[in-house]
Amino acid sequence: MLITIFDYGAGNLHSLAKALETPGASVRVEPDPVRAAETDALVLPGVGAFAQAAERLAPGRAVVRAAIAGGLPTLGICLGMQLLFDESEEGPGAGLGVIPGAVTRLKARRVPQIGWNEIEDVSVAEPLFARAPLEVAYFANSYACRPAPGLGDEAVTAWAAHEEDRFPAAVRRGGAVGVQFHPEKSSRAGVEFVQAFVAEARSNRSAGYGVRRERFGVGPRG
Repeated sequence: MLITIFDYGAGNLHSLAKALETPGASVRVEPDPVRAAETDALVLPGVGAFAQAAERLAPGRAVVRAAIAGGLPTLGICLGMQLLFDESEEGPGAGLGVIPGAVTRLKARRVPQIGWNEIEDVSVAEPLFARAPLEVAYFANSYACRPAPGLGDEAVTAWAAHEEDRFPAAVRRGGAVGVQFHPEKSSRAGVEFVQAFVAEARSNRSAGYGVRRERFGVGPRG
C-alpha cells in the first residue's frame, strides 16, 4: 500500500511520515500534484501558507480533485484541511472545492491559536473518531474553515472553539477527511487517529479504489 504526502514546500514532514508508517504500507513525499494523486492514500500536510500551497497544487488541481471524487482516501491536516475548501482569505489561489465554503481568520483576540484544545460534538457517524477517540488535540492555526450553508455544514464531523469562535475541528466528504488539529503532534491518541485513517484507506484499497483510478484520469505516467 502506497501513502503519499503532497509536499508544497512547507517544511519538515518527518513526524507526519512517522505517524503514517504501519506494517504493509510505504510512505513517500511527492512535490508533483499529479504524481501525488497516483497513490492508494493521499495526505495534505498541515504547515505553510494557503497561497503557496494553492500555487503548488494548481498544475494538478483538476487531477487531484477528480481522484478524491473517485474515492481516493485523503487526509487533510490543518492547512491541508483548508485546501479541501474553495478559497481562503489568507491569500489568493483556489482550493480543491471538495467541500463548499471558505477559510477565514479566527475571530479572536489571541491569534494564532497554539496549543491543546478540546474536540467537541463528535459525530457518531465518523468512523475515525470511533476507532481512535480524541478528546483533546494540538492546534496551531490562525484561520478556520467556514462551510457553506447546506452541503458544507453537513460535512462537519467535530467542532472546536477558540475564545468565542466556534469552528469545524473535522470534516468529511466521502473518503476525504480534514482535521484542523495536528494529530501527528497530539500524543499517542493522535497517532492512533492517523493510523485509523491508514486502516480505512487499506480497506478502501481492498474494495478496489485502484481499479477505478483510470476512470478519473489518474493512472501511470510515462
